[in-house]
Amino acid sequence: MVELTRRDFGKAAGLAAAPVLLAGCSAGSVKTAAKAAADRSWRVKGKALAGLGSFDSTLKSFMQERNIPCGQLAVVRKGKLVLSRGYTYTDDDGLTTQPTSLFRVASLSKPATATAVLRLVQDGKLKLTDRAATLLGLSTSADPRLEDVTVLRLLQHLGGWDRGVTPDPMFQDAKIAQTLGVSLPVSQANIMKYVSASALDHAPGDRYAYSNYGYLLLGRIIEKVTGQKYETYVRQAVLAPRDITRMRLGRTLTEAGGEVPYYSGYTGTTVFDNSGTKVPSPYGAWNLENMDSHGGWLATAMDLTRFAGIYDGGTPVLGSSAIKKAFAEPETGIEDNGSYYGCGWHVRHVTGGINTWHTGSLPGTYTILVRRYDGLAWAALFDQRQEGDAPSYGAIDSLLHKAANAVKTWPTGDLTSTYF
Repeated sequence: MVELTRRDFGKAAGLAAAPVLLAGCSAGSVKTAAKAAADRSWRVKGKALAGLGSFDSTLKSFMQERNIPCGQLAVVRKGKLVLSRGYTYTDDDGLTTQPTSLFRVASLSKPATATAVLRLVQDGKLKLTDRAATLLGLSTSADPRLEDVTVLRLLQHLGGWDRGVTPDPMFQDAKIAQTLGVSLPVSQANIMKYVSASALDHAPGDRYAYSNYGYLLLGRIIEKVTGQKYETYVRQAVLAPRDITRMRLGRTLTEAGGEVPYYSGYTGTTVFDNSGTKVPSPYGAWNLENMDSHGGWLATAMDLTRFAGIYDGGTPVLGSSAIKKAFAEPETGIEDNGSYYGCGWHVRHVTGGINTWHTGSLPGTYTILVRRYDGLAWAALFDQRQEGDAPSYGAIDSLLHKAANAVKTWPTGDLTSTYF
């Protein structure tokens, strides 16, 4: 997910690099990057209010430099949707990205999970001091320190699992199956049993270490406390009050209606059976269903910016006390520049307020969601990520800040009723 490098992913998932990057083409129609670029043309769908051309030009130049087939952008200012676009840069006449097209959002799923947890805390059904092992019945015999993993420490990536020390278990399907003597695909329960049989990498609360597994546990805690499926509760308690109906959990091998295709130059061994079949990385080299609460959601960019509005206050989802908890400093893990990971958000105090954000990354997916101190919010989604020697995708962060700063006069209209 977010912050997982190609090298880390290869170690975790056992992927084999293809000899060439496919430049946004499916494995069945490999082209050279130069020819693919020469054949491509632009289609831009959706709406934008006047004066926001800097955003269009930024997305188009970013995608063109990287040969990204599908992109999407939404921009909100002070609660008003001012831009919602789908961008297509391809030679495939049958592929057009709409502002309503669904994308895998990878780790942008974590803010949604954190919001659901904070809602349960707000409603008195869960405490941040509650212990994960107790709630979920996890064995602590391999490491008694597991008893000290609280809900808050899971939210803030302070649980003690460190993928820089021990490979991320969310990409260790074959090893988990072999160790437990089960057939692929492995289940979330299998993953939890496997991880609980090993010692933590650090004492809980000792240091920040980004953990997809910790957010998998949060999803299971939501289910335990509510008696509902994770997706059902999030849609009911977090999304429905904001009239967000498009968001849903994705599936690895089954496309949702309106979902974009995903492109990667890498392949891996399927984790859905024991056949050893090589598959395109986004379509079976890892299990999206198991990633539900840390990386499994599908969304549009405008769904995400509308979701982000929960943290502006004034919605029935979270009150001011819960929002304050989300952005509070953790017990450790504050960077030299003052940034830290709160509850589902990266946080940085700046002159005038705070900036909060999250990114997401999987083979075939790169996403970013930003809330800025001045009432601006945006989300950008792409169906491809950096591979090999391609330019950085993280550059989109500073580029969108520059696009926002280039707007001379912000429009006063609101496109929200067009899409919600």
